[in-house]
Amino acid sequence: MTDPGPADQGLTYPGAADYGVTGPGPARQVDLLVVGDCNPDVLVLGDDVTPQFGQQEKIVASMSLVIGGSAAITAVAAARLGLRVALVAAVGDDPAGQLARSQVAAEGVDVAAVSVRPCAPTGMTVALSEGADRAILTATGAITTLTATDVPDALLARSRHLHVSSYFLLERSLGPGLAALFAGARAAGVTTSLDTNWDPAGQWGDDRLRAALAQTDLLLPNEAEALRLSGQATLAAAVPVLTAAGSRLVVKLGARGALCVDGERQCQVGLPVVRRPIDTTGAGDCFNAGLIAGLLRGLDLARATALGCAVGAASTQAAGGTASCPDLPAALALALTATIRQASA
Repeated sequence: MTDPGPADQGLTYPGAADYGVTGPGPARQVDLLVVGDCNPDVLVLGDDVTPQFGQQEKIVASMSLVIGGSAAITAVAAARLGLRVALVAAVGDDPAGQLARSQVAAEGVDVAAVSVRPCAPTGMTVALSEGADRAILTATGAITTLTATDVPDALLARSRHLHVSSYFLLERSLGPGLAALFAGARAAGVTTSLDTNWDPAGQWGDDRLRAALAQTDLLLPNEAEALRLSGQATLAAAVPVLTAAGSRLVVKLGARGALCVDGERQCQVGLPVVRRPIDTTGAGDCFNAGLIAGLLRGLDLARATALGCAVGAASTQAAGGTASCPDLPAALALALTATIRQASA
């Protein structure tokens, strides 16, 4: 593929009100259905946020309670881009669960399908962020009670795209039914994507994940996850493994942009250097929202990836996963500066 200049990127959108299905059949009422985790994040920022045991107190730059969970962050970022978004997740019947639901709902996301579990606490994450890098501590709580049966059939049938986040947090609960959920979505004309996120157990999947990948239209790992999911030492070797079942693939490369693979076509997508990141929490989840928004507007995978890069980059300019999620005009303006180059197969 040629390397088009900014004026030729084709990243033009109709108005946000035009996010509907065209052609025969009923219009879908939900653009994006996100399934996964929803919880508060306790975000700790500073130049040195490494705890010191021995009952030593350390002063950090800031600490805040923000929207957390990869699925919730993706849902909010997509809503900021003008998509009609619904979230399926599980929270506890406690103040943390009430906070999580209310924060996400305030962003315009439909949370009617967020289940409340009376017998489990809401999951919670502590993210220790030093700007470009972070460490994450998560208590899963109700997060790991979510199953495929919690996704209402009627809601799925009204959706255009189904995205699943944080597979490995939900592996034992959602994993057994995920392949069937994706297959049912495909049968209903709903496109699908999966972001496994990091595997805390270090096992990186089994036959259930492989069955789900065989039913997935688009896989969205970061580079480290792609290597571990494939069992390969290099990204070049990982690509054929991860696309063997026919899925399209986009690998997030942080400040280097992303690699997108659509059949025989591979493209490297990048943005000019943005300001130094304040916090990278949720950047990959925001990337997912931008990419999916692009695909739903009919962009090809490379140009949709450019929009994903723009949304992910913008999200790093404030603390937390959603504080600096851009609206559609701001995301498009940044996406227009992207470069798209053919990558070696």
